[in-house]
Amino acid sequence: MDSAAAGANGWVEELSRRWAEVVRGHTFVPMSPEDAQRLLAHLARRLADVLVGEPFDPAVGHAVGSALVEAHITEPAALEATLTLLCRALPGLGGAPLQMTSRGERMAEVLAAVAAGYAHALRERTLAEQERLGKAIIRAYAQLERESRESEARFRAIFAGAAIGIGIADTGGRIVQVNQTFADLLGYSVEEMCQRNVMDLMHPEDEPGMWDRYSELIRGEFDHIRMEKAYARKNGALVWTDLTVSLIRDEAGLPRYTVAMLDDITDRYRLQQRLRYQASHDPLTLLPNRTLFADRLARALASDEPDARIGVCYLDLDGFKHINDSLGHDVGDQLLIQVARRLDDCATVRGHLAARMGGDEFVVLVERSTGSDEVVDVAQATLAALNDPLPVGPHRLRVSASVGVVERPVQGSTPAEIMKAADVTLYWAKSGGRGRWALYDPQRVAAEAARFELSAALPHALDRGEFTLVYQPIVGLGDARVHGVEALVRWRHPKLGLLTPDRFIGLAEETGLIVPLGRFVLQQACEQAVVWQERFNGDGPFVSVNLAAAQTQEPSLVGDVQRALQTAGLPPEMLQLELTETAAMATAGAPLQALRTLAADGVRVAIDDFGTGYSNLAYLSTLPVHVLKLAGPFIAGLREPGLPGGIDERIVDALIRLAHALELTVTAEGVETRAQADRLKALGCDAVQGYYFARPQEPDQISKMLNES
Repeated sequence: MDSAAAGANGWVEELSRRWAEVVRGHTFVPMSPEDAQRLLAHLARRLADVLVGEPFDPAVGHAVGSALVEAHITEPAALEATLTLLCRALPGLGGAPLQMTSRGERMAEVLAAVAAGYAHALRERTLAEQERLGKAIIRAYAQLERESRESEARFRAIFAGAAIGIGIADTGGRIVQVNQTFADLLGYSVEEMCQRNVMDLMHPEDEPGMWDRYSELIRGEFDHIRMEKAYARKNGALVWTDLTVSLIRDEAGLPRYTVAMLDDITDRYRLQQRLRYQASHDPLTLLPNRTLFADRLARALASDEPDARIGVCYLDLDGFKHINDSLGHDVGDQLLIQVARRLDDCATVRGHLAARMGGDEFVVLVERSTGSDEVVDVAQATLAALNDPLPVGPHRLRVSASVGVVERPVQGSTPAEIMKAADVTLYWAKSGGRGRWALYDPQRVAAEAARFELSAALPHALDRGEFTLVYQPIVGLGDARVHGVEALVRWRHPKLGLLTPDRFIGLAEETGLIVPLGRFVLQQACEQAVVWQERFNGDGPFVSVNLAAAQTQEPSLVGDVQRALQTAGLPPEMLQLELTETAAMATAGAPLQALRTLAADGVRVAIDDFGTGYSNLAYLSTLPVHVLKLAGPFIAGLREPGLPGGIDERIVDALIRLAHALELTVTAEGVETRAQADRLKALGCDAVQGYYFARPQEPDQISKMLNES
């Protein structure tokens, strides 16, 4: 026997000994101490096996509870003592490969099953006794006038000496007779009970429809009913009973009397209530748990009101992991308790349910919502409730939260859809910063879904050749001729049609596809430039290609550009590479050396959208730059000729002067009017591009423009 098995056997022996002691302390055990310990050792081993065994079968706990009743261990106090002992002893079982959380969940299910099996077996045993007794009573009472005095005496002995309460009433509800047990159970005398009506025994805790079923019984629609019923004792105390009411018919088969038999189950009921509470509430914060929240959400969504609405605020604490890591999990737990109290107070005062979903996540359910404004108000109040510092031991901790808000009609909604929407919206709130809420927006979800779909399709699109290039002319202001073209990529999506870069370049950068896509654009542009060079006898336009920031960081940049030029047969001076101002400022070290190498080869370098970033002008002077491309927003502010210049014109004038001082040429982007072109020419700008001259064109259309210029 190995040490683990020996330890398990020793644990079982110790548990069975202690179990036998607590059982004998609360009830009479009709067997020898040795037999009792052997039985309990067998049951303990079954519980131990199911706790750590696979597959997990909590039904074993149900069988253990039934076995206790079969062994005549039937006192509720014995069950409570048993559950208390097992709750303390089972976590000590050694050699278990389970996480403590998994073992705790298994233990809760096993203990609940033990209680359920015990209650079920005890109820069935009581019912069998009641049924036997009831049959005797019914036979005796129906034959009361025909039976001998001996039979009558036997009936009265059974009636008076029964350990359960028995009451007889006519079909009008008048109580004819009760035994002493019934009277004692409710705290009245037999005479006082016989002066009352069955309807006087109604209680607010009665099941819905219970009295409708009683009415159907006395009409003879069926012969007996059974339920759990609460009674108020004479002193006001509450007692719970297992009640069976049977119908007695006369010789003609018509309803004559009802016989009620009830057994006191108050202790068992309270135990069940405690177990039910534990199963539906978080043990740390005492808030309703995920299970209870899901039940309330499902019930709210089952409403048949056509205009019913529902709201959910899904909350997650900001930076809770840091508190756990720095101050310890004990402090973290106490913080969660304080947060739960504030959330519960905030929700309860508005009539809403606050629950803990797990970890540092909480939720507020707004049933019968009046609209998104109400649910947003709840979210804001929730955040405000956490503003003040929380006292946790010697600490006063400040905590913030992010809240995802969902509000929608009940009709057509499911719990899974609502919680998925809440989770997505919580992500939006957290990504926007700390202490924020975000409202679910189906259009944003659709846009993100479409964005995700495009992101997934990008790699295959490049393989399938779905990308193509268009070109926008760059026109010299001195001679109005097309000197160059900017290559712009488009995606011919099989479903969405022609997509512009704003729809997919960001995705390409996020997924890392921007580098192979950039190589494709560079190669295609160089090959097209060669076509124009050959067609126009070496007088074709240069081609300008945009470089993404990720491309400038690639060690293969120089090789990629040189390979594209060599493969196409394009002279380096006919290629211009465009970098954004931000990307250009980030080209320190190896990227800067790569640009210098390319510039030394004859490739021109341009700064795109100049003026929109935060350039260090001293650093700009060290870059191998040939062209500054002025950003379109500056050009949009240029006025008609002859009018006083605005701030944009003064900025453009200064940038042109700066570029010329650095021996750089200037290209203005976004030129849409003749007036803008004239003002730029007057300011000394070298070249322009924009819709005034031409929109991005297919290569054949560019060729036509070149023929006409």
